[in-house]
Amino acid sequence: MAGVNPIDGFQIDPAAIKTIGKDLQRPECILAEPDGSLWSADARGGVMHIQPDGSQNFVGQQQASFEKASDEASKFTEGTLPNGLAFARNGDILISNFGTDRLEVMDRETGATRVLHDTINGKPIGKVNFVLRDSKDRIWLTVSTVVRNWMESVASLREDGFVALADENGLRIVADGFAFTNEIRLDEKEEWLYVVETTGMKITRLRVGYDGSLSNREVFGPESHGAFIDGIAFDAFGNLWGTHVMTDRIFAITPDGDLRIMLDDDNGSAAGKALLDAFANGNATPDHMMACGGRIAPWMASVTFGGPDLSTVFIGSLRGTTIPHFKAPVAGLPMVHWNENQG
Repeated sequence: MAGVNPIDGFQIDPAAIKTIGKDLQRPECILAEPDGSLWSADARGGVMHIQPDGSQNFVGQQQASFEKASDEASKFTEGTLPNGLAFARNGDILISNFGTDRLEVMDRETGATRVLHDTINGKPIGKVNFVLRDSKDRIWLTVSTVVRNWMESVASLREDGFVALADENGLRIVADGFAFTNEIRLDEKEEWLYVVETTGMKITRLRVGYDGSLSNREVFGPESHGAFIDGIAFDAFGNLWGTHVMTDRIFAITPDGDLRIMLDDDNGSAAGKALLDAFANGNATPDHMMACGGRIAPWMASVTFGGPDLSTVFIGSLRGTTIPHFKAPVAGLPMVHWNENQG
């Protein structure tokens, strides 16, 4: 893209970071509406609706009761774990539930929830991580692994993740062989799909065909970030922003593929080094993971552009209780919003 990149020389000032929301549980993914309100995934089984003035209302999923986690570590692997979110066309919330292993849709007012997909090719679908709706109203979703306890999968380099597409022809796998598939994003023209491979420590992209088929698979940016990647989001210039989860950094990859670290809340901590060393040696454990986490947003997860001009960046996290946000020097790409005139 021609012109001066607006993130040239930009560094996030920790002192300028503000927060919104309180007493949240696992606010992994965040949706931002044009009116300034936010919808945040919540481990209690639902979504927290946060108004611009900070007032909030929990919308709980109305369905069979969920198993409750028994301790700090197990709350990331047991019971309901609303993870990735997207707006359905009528404004309801699509939920990729990392605990129930299914794609669900929840009424934004009542919490009434129904299952959209929990199997594929006649088998349990696996750890549904993220959901994305495109401008054609197709639903893309990622499955990180078919291993029930995802922490066991993160501890090793398994390539059993995949990307699936739901359209008028049903649900089908369109690409597989990923190392813990996480968030996905389409570029502005929806010509390329960008796929986070968390344990592969890289971002892969694939060209999108008119029928949703994917081809021309290639790595975008570094072959390895040397860290686990979680969420990604494009800005209007074409930079791809993202997070390094557990070692808690915010980065951007320029259109030319250059990696820039804009905030480091790990600062080479002993815990972060121990986790990465253990992973490289094939003996990482949940204890290594639980020892990590910065102060700003422990286990940084997602990046969401919001606010009136789409230049406020909200950071989701797996272990935070609030949502940090800061002003970016560039607006983000608008997400596909719901149309209140369509059912």
